[in-house]
Amino acid sequence: MNAPAAQPEGLSSPLGLAEGVRGGSRRALAKAITLVESTRPDDLPLALARLEELRPDTGGSLRIGLSGAPGAGKSTLVEALGQHVVACGHRLAVLAIDPSSAVSGGSVLGDKTRMSDLSRLEAAFIRPSPSAGAHGGVSARTPEAIEVCEAAGFDVVIVETVGVGQAEAEVAGMTDVFVLLELPFAGDGLQAIKRGSTELADVIVYAKADLDPVAATAACARMNDALSLLRPVSAAARPRAVTVSAHSGQGVAELWTELERCRDARAAAGAAAVRRQRQGIARMWRFIEAELRSDFVSDNAVRERLAEMEEAVARGEMTPARAANELLVLAGRRSG
Repeated sequence: MNAPAAQPEGLSSPLGLAEGVRGGSRRALAKAITLVESTRPDDLPLALARLEELRPDTGGSLRIGLSGAPGAGKSTLVEALGQHVVACGHRLAVLAIDPSSAVSGGSVLGDKTRMSDLSRLEAAFIRPSPSAGAHGGVSARTPEAIEVCEAAGFDVVIVETVGVGQAEAEVAGMTDVFVLLELPFAGDGLQAIKRGSTELADVIVYAKADLDPVAATAACARMNDALSLLRPVSAAARPRAVTVSAHSGQGVAELWTELERCRDARAAAGAAAVRRQRQGIARMWRFIEAELRSDFVSDNAVRERLAEMEEAVARGEMTPARAANELLVLAGRRSG
């Protein structure tokens, strides 16, 4: 009888996971992302320890957030752009966030099937992840997953959001460049800039330009005129609109050049480092808020009254403000 195959180095225990990630093991990379995305309380210390181990190898990628309404062609564009990025000599990781069902809690996680050609490339890694109830089109641990990919040697990371419309601003707070997809018939430029995500975008892409090149070109021109009315997110790189056809390849190389322009302009002005610093502080507060919420709902006095308070609010017998105040008093967070 043959002896069982030895476990690859770095995968036999969480303690060796960081070494496996650095060594280029895709299995280790997948396991590490699963660990940092875990919501189990006993996994948190392990995840924090692995992230601390990997920290010296993080921060070196161009982080791109890509958002847009469902049907705008996000996955198709990511595949076309990803193939171009890899052809330019880069190593690309794609974090594709899928919406979690509000009923079952499950996710389809089907974005990888839409990127079949890209997934076959040795220099590309695609990881579908559930949003798991997090708001803003990404998962609660997407920033940590980005860092794990960086530690594995990927110098470009694309975060593709779930595509729920105007609430997609969260991804702009964890990436270097925020790309927003629009369709040529989605309204005029002035209507488009009313969306909260539009004013945060660094590059606005009119996708599927091959379907109606005249309409796409006109919509792009209107958007560029409208963008001139907005105060830019960064004075170092004003936002621009471009047209792209992922199917024909038209505009894909120009889009990549535009993304590099944004990165280089911000780096030259020192804005890139400031942006990363602010993002780090915001992440710290998200961890604190999540832990405080966990401690609050775990408090015995709160747990005894929580269902009762929720029912009272639902029936209109108590205002949400009064219920929250009484629960905070029970938890010792506020004096009575």
